[in-house]
Amino acid sequence: MAVVATNLIMGPADLYIGNFSALEPLDTVVNTTPAASSWTDLGGTQDGTKLTIDQTYTDLEVDQIVDVPGARLTKRLLTIETNLAEATLENLKYLLNDGTAASGAGFKSYDPIYGSSATQPTYRAVIIDGYGPNQFRRRFIVRKCLSNDKVESTYKKDGQTLFTVKWSGFYVSPSIAPFHIVDATS
Repeated sequence: MAVVATNLIMGPADLYIGNFSALEPLDTVVNTTPAASSWTDLGGTQDGTKLTIDQTYTDLEVDQIVDVPGARLTKRLLTIETNLAEATLENLKYLLNDGTAASGAGFKSYDPIYGSSATQPTYRAVIIDGYGPNQFRRRFIVRKCLSNDKVESTYKKDGQTLFTVKWSGFYVSPSIAPFHIVDATS
């Protein structure tokens, strides 16, 4: 197979977060910024944005043959990992799946959720806007996710403070796929 150089992809992606069930941008507007009324730009990132789709197939088995006759998809884990370079309280609220933000004359504050652990978490949706083939835009929408790994922030004299985050995607419904990908073609 010949290499098609225009299919090689390199470059950063922008991250947006919205409420679960937020109005998604139409496929026809993949080259435009998602609506600020539904989506919040999470700002700069460092060390890229990693999307992982980990699929588990379970083998089928019969007594009559030694070969595996097939397999079925039995589990899919979708994760998005990045380091947010803008270590704001607003971003921390999204990384800790909600909480209470306040501000006043000369200050801003944040308190995490601290009620019962049995309460329903605040699911979000995440958009990764990056590049696809031919240097056109590629949009990846994860429709239901939670930040469910540790959130780290380090203060060092010789290093930038970042928020590390890992979102996991979840099942939405029998009629809505958990994620959607669209590539611009012009």
